[in-house]
Amino acid sequence: MSKPTLPSPAPIADFEQSLDELEQLVARMEHGDMGLDDSLKSFERGVALYRHCQGALEQAELRVRQLLDPSTDAGEPFTPDTP
Repeated sequence: MSKPTLPSPAPIADFEQSLDELEQLVARMEHGDMGLDDSLKSFERGVALYRHCQGALEQAELRVRQLLDPSTDAGEPFTPDTP
């Protein structure tokens, strides 16, 4: 069975879009008028969106920790994307 794929931009950049899609998907599923096949596909997509959002949140948390204490990352210091 193939896994649903998400666009590949930085997870933080499209977090809002993914969260919005997930909320819409949940609302459609809660409405209860989907067939079994559509429900299963929607559930799979929802899980992929959830994991994507969770990854973006984890990256954001890491960035905040690095900004507050650059020594928390055992490798490179945080360098912001903006000049």
